[in-house]
Amino acid sequence: MAESQNPRQLIIIGGAEEKEGESPILREFVRRAGGVKAKIIIMTAATELPREAGERYTEVFERIGAAEVRIVDTETRDDASSSTALEAVRNATGIFFTGGDQARITSVMKDTELDAAIHQRYAEGIVIGGTSAGAAVMPDKMIVEGDSETHARIETVEMGPGLGFLPGVVIDQHFSQRGRLGRLISALVQEPAVLGFGIDENTAMVVTDGQVEVIGEGAVTIVDESEATYNNLGQILKDEPLAICGAKLHILPHGHKFDLHKRKPIVDKKVTV
Repeated sequence: MAESQNPRQLIIIGGAEEKEGESPILREFVRRAGGVKAKIIIMTAATELPREAGERYTEVFERIGAAEVRIVDTETRDDASSSTALEAVRNATGIFFTGGDQARITSVMKDTELDAAIHQRYAEGIVIGGTSAGAAVMPDKMIVEGDSETHARIETVEMGPGLGFLPGVVIDQHFSQRGRLGRLISALVQEPAVLGFGIDENTAMVVTDGQVEVIGEGAVTIVDESEATYNNLGQILKDEPLAICGAKLHILPHGHKFDLHKRKPIVDKKVTV
């Protein structure tokens, strides 16, 4: 297929999104995936309960009004080259990654035929969504695991390769609920010149061709250490506290936007900053 002129869209959710009632974030995913014509694939690779997770999201997406919902479960890397899975991706207008363990997603999917097919469809303009672990895998470098509610230390976080839909960033989820600022900063110091996004529960960052819009009831915390004036990474051992000076911090609730290319919020000029 030739590459589409449609915008590249990601809906990256901090976890625990509303599934009853209006379900505004999942509703926005269906809307952008084609509304009543949407053909959605639910990727359950992250969870140890694929049937339960798949059925739960199928119920939500069908209630909202998607035309077709299919579950693709990849328990092994062999599953990621099945003709059934590849056909489902070719016909989809939206692909949604459930929560669970992000390392499970990359271990069975990264650098497979299915991974390549999803990237191709993303380049053609379909919508990619993910929640919790499904959000963590969106960058090229992801947080595999780490401590919550702690100060920044090298050992606080373990990094690994993500799926690379949104390079140049690191994403953490359940952010304010689990006190994860320390581990996000730890990740950023290890991956210099990368933007860090901490997404609260029932909150999403909607990425459209380099612009982020926040939706949901919480906020997205953005940390930019690319122009930091100092850190002590070269002088400490892995269990000793990190110091960082001069990093930028932005906290953006629903309706606020951020320019990934300019690395700054898009603020209404009528608002005093």
